[in-house]
Amino acid sequence: MIDTAALAERFLTTLEARNWEAWQALLADDVVYELPQTRERIRGRAAYLIFNQTYPGDWHLTPKVIIGDGRRAVIWFGWLVRRPEGDETADAQVFLEFDDTGVITKVTDFWPEPYEPPARPEGLIERW
Repeated sequence: MIDTAALAERFLTTLEARNWEAWQALLADDVVYELPQTRERIRGRAAYLIFNQTYPGDWHLTPKVIIGDGRRAVIWFGWLVRRPEGDETADAQVFLEFDDTGVITKVTDFWPEPYEPPARPEGLIERW
């Protein structure tokens, strides 16, 4: 059985470290990333990378609880975004789905409240 909890922890720690090569290695080429509060969807590893590399502010992620069951994992994490106008912090959850080889095929982030997302490069995000 695949240790999805360990893979989920690696997902978050490589993302926090901005270790883009190791982080991307965890993702399927056609990974789907969704943010229900902002109604955003990103398709593909390359687009998901750009999304994270261009997110405004100096952001940080701290895992609190990680649970995995062989096909899925969930991470409860604290986040901090440092910006000139002031820091912002709260908790959030990310749900991960894996294929049979342990590669992440879907990522769904749940943030504390609905919000309007920041501007993104043209064509990167679908809205629903």
